[in-house]
Amino acid sequence: MSVDTVSLSGWGRTAPTTAVRFRPRTHEEAAAAVRGRGPRGVIARGLGRSPGDAAQNAGGSVLDLTGLARIGGVDASGALHCDAGVSLERLLRVLLPLGWLPPVVPGTGRVTVGGAIASDLPGLDHRRSGSFARHVSALELLTADGEVRTVLPGTALFDATAGGLGLTGVILGATLRLRRVPTALMSVSTERAEDLDDLLARFTAGGDRLPYASAWIDLTARGRATGRGILTRGEHATPDMRPAHAGRTLLSPRSGGARGRFRLPGCPPVPGGLFGPAPAALYNEVRYRGAPRARTGELRPVGAFFHAADAYPDANLLYGRGGLVRYRFTVGYGQEETLHRVVRRIAGRRGPAVRAVLQRFGAADPGGLSFAAPGWSLALDLPAALPGLARFLDDVDEEVAAAGGRVCLAKDSRMRPEAAAAMYPGLAGFQELRARLDPTEAFRSDLSRRLGL
Repeated sequence: MSVDTVSLSGWGRTAPTTAVRFRPRTHEEAAAAVRGRGPRGVIARGLGRSPGDAAQNAGGSVLDLTGLARIGGVDASGALHCDAGVSLERLLRVLLPLGWLPPVVPGTGRVTVGGAIASDLPGLDHRRSGSFARHVSALELLTADGEVRTVLPGTALFDATAGGLGLTGVILGATLRLRRVPTALMSVSTERAEDLDDLLARFTAGGDRLPYASAWIDLTARGRATGRGILTRGEHATPDMRPAHAGRTLLSPRSGGARGRFRLPGCPPVPGGLFGPAPAALYNEVRYRGAPRARTGELRPVGAFFHAADAYPDANLLYGRGGLVRYRFTVGYGQEETLHRVVRRIAGRRGPAVRAVLQRFGAADPGGLSFAAPGWSLALDLPAALPGLARFLDDVDEEVAAAGGRVCLAKDSRMRPEAAAAMYPGLAGFQELRARLDPTEAFRSDLSRRLGL
């Protein structure tokens, strides 16, 4: 097991901190690192894709699990056991030729299985499938006493671990229930919406006929165009939809492989960020006008459909030296006016938001700190150095909480503890279980200290 001292931050590059990093190759080495933790505790870390500080531990230890990356075989029922350090991108590449897909596919493949469970990540078909942990049959959890427990769904420990951000222990492996797919192509429909009302209406009118759906919103548009966007829906293409020249899987490097990615080699963060208000507005205008008014039946590789953002792995450098803040919240159905007000407020500030994704969520997941709940979810990125951003987002937090909504903890880098307590009614139960299971607080992170989790 290698050990070094490193400076770590989330993908947003805000608030870097220094920690001792352990890189175990076996479960025994991971247990030894937990037993040998210092007074500041330890937290598990995967690929560092979380934008905030959920996988940082200033002055303590961090357990890098990317060395635990074994993938087992798939049985006839579609069950697969794998290590927690396996990335979803790698799973996709291994499983697609076999006709299987990970149970839930979020917007990036650069997250580990352990991270997907610890964040209980939702996918584009949450209304039908729920979040990631709902499809876990069992997981191996390394607890504070250095023991490895098999944890099953329906237990209090499983529900606390799903979405628990690594604070109940270290997820070492999991058994997943996979999804059978007919091809590695998606049949995609795209349409433009003139404003937010139009966008929500199109979302709702489509129902769940096409299970995967999300929309990009232009948060720089104002006036009658406020909240305009591009709605994208998809379903798995059947063999009769596939072009005659296409192979069974058609997962080329251009659909998400490293050679197909756009990189900024050696490019340091741009001092003031590449996107100011005017360039961001121009970019969004071109993107909106360049989208079809309506198009159906476009075939895309699975990787290109789900993980389009992974084609730009260095996009976080475009937000300036201060990094980016990813703000993701959800409000329930019937609270659309809150969503309208937040969108208008962001547009009115003329913030350079070029990434903004709207989704619909279905039934809440059982995890005490799981993010997804029935309603609308909006995720956006803003330069962390924007003047007044912290106070502005504090105000939005209050508005979201007043509407019964919540901000995503796995993405957070700046929320106040009282806001988290107001948004997550299951927090008290989570804290009680954690106090019983880990009375010495072996598992800690910068986020847990900041929010009092």
